[in-house]
Amino acid sequence: MEEIGHFINGQRVAGKSGRTADVFNPATGEVTAKVALATTAELQEAVAIAEKAQVGWAKTNPQRRARVMMKFVSLLHRDMDKLASKLSAEHGKTFPDAKGDVIRGLEVAEFCIGAPHMMKGEFTEGAGPGIDMYSMRQPLGVVAGITPFNFPAMIPMWKFCVAIAAGNSFILKPSERNPSVPMMLAELMQEAGLPDGVLNVVNGDKEAVDAILDDPIIQAVGFVGSTAIAEYVYTRGTASGKRVQCFGGAKNHMLIMPDADLDQAADALVGAGFGAAGERCMAISVAVPVGQETADRLIEKLIPRVEALKVGPYTAGDDVDFGPVITPQARDRILGLVNSGVEQGAKLVVDGRDFKLQGYENGNFVGPCLFDNATKDMDIYKEEIFGPVLTVVRAENYEEALSLPMDHEYGNGTAIFTRDGDTARDFASRINIGMVGINVPIPVPLAYHTFGGWKRSGFGDLNQHGPDGFKFYTRTKTVTSRWPSGVKEGAEFSIPTMG
Repeated sequence: MEEIGHFINGQRVAGKSGRTADVFNPATGEVTAKVALATTAELQEAVAIAEKAQVGWAKTNPQRRARVMMKFVSLLHRDMDKLASKLSAEHGKTFPDAKGDVIRGLEVAEFCIGAPHMMKGEFTEGAGPGIDMYSMRQPLGVVAGITPFNFPAMIPMWKFCVAIAAGNSFILKPSERNPSVPMMLAELMQEAGLPDGVLNVVNGDKEAVDAILDDPIIQAVGFVGSTAIAEYVYTRGTASGKRVQCFGGAKNHMLIMPDADLDQAADALVGAGFGAAGERCMAISVAVPVGQETADRLIEKLIPRVEALKVGPYTAGDDVDFGPVITPQARDRILGLVNSGVEQGAKLVVDGRDFKLQGYENGNFVGPCLFDNATKDMDIYKEEIFGPVLTVVRAENYEEALSLPMDHEYGNGTAIFTRDGDTARDFASRINIGMVGINVPIPVPLAYHTFGGWKRSGFGDLNQHGPDGFKFYTRTKTVTSRWPSGVKEGAEFSIPTMG
């Protein structure tokens, strides 16, 4: 049985707590490893090492720090298949989807090669007589990231690449469900030339999370997970005086206008709704066709597509559409919500509740489910299902359709499919949601823009990666410098002005 400890001060170390969690293969239900769960003392030891390492790393010029990122990108390409294979085995997503997970993180590392530009300050010559004024963007010190199970490569890289390129040291607390890939990423950063102690991976549960939130040395925390935990992390972290950004749950709607290409819209819905078994915070889980004719035609196109989806383990080939969900508890929760949808009156037009896969009876598989005629008072509409379930809520007109995502408590992502530019512009302007797709079902911004939701999908003032990432992991210092050309006698008692 493999035992996974922590990555501290440039090497793997065994856990000291005596507590472990089982790591499962979601497709088979088999325990494949045991991961150590850190104590508060172990976390504090990692922080002390990170604090010491950060001093020298911050003094390393930004161009040399960027070269570490450049080498890291090269190593990610070299080990892409190895990372994706391990990711699939512990998460359950298909091999092509796992490679996408790594690539989306790699793109942020590529963006961070431009850190010298992002770290530039501003300068004003001659702000006053003999006075120059300039600003410096400096790292915070030791910062941390708490990342979820559904993207064990991408989201850790969204956090630590930006933070480290900006001159910080980093404590990563990944999900204990699939800890192997974050450990492998830390080893690749080390191979790329990162000094010992700058990136540390501490595996753990709530004890490690609370230790991060309460530690006075840690200056900032980034989190991705459920809204309930995001709110907890934000509240406790800010109460400790930290800078905190937290991203939570979602209920992403896609509006389908009568003029939309319905084949294109149906394909988009199936990919965005069922990819990764729906375990994405940007998954489309609600389809909103406008008008009864649009809805009827859309359902006709969706049913055969959903019924044809191939469900299986990642080892079954690249034509598998999605795999198992992460745990038996997740599977049972999804099935419970599907049952509630039936009980509350929605029409289950594709029923995947009884899906079984020969040879994988102990896996966490859920067959694809498609609901029609759901309403906004139903649990399947109100709650984030985080499973392979797509819900159709019919709207009579555009304004009714628009009100659905606008009135929902979550505001992560949304999309509209239409051929009409005026409708698209109106939607993009009025919608109160952080990421918007126009004929794009999963509008995840590229690395040089920023990712973040609104309402109860996001807590904090700055988003992830892109320019906001560098702003989050740095602070600005402004210097006013005066070199008089002559000697001036006497003290000044009034407030300085630049007149």
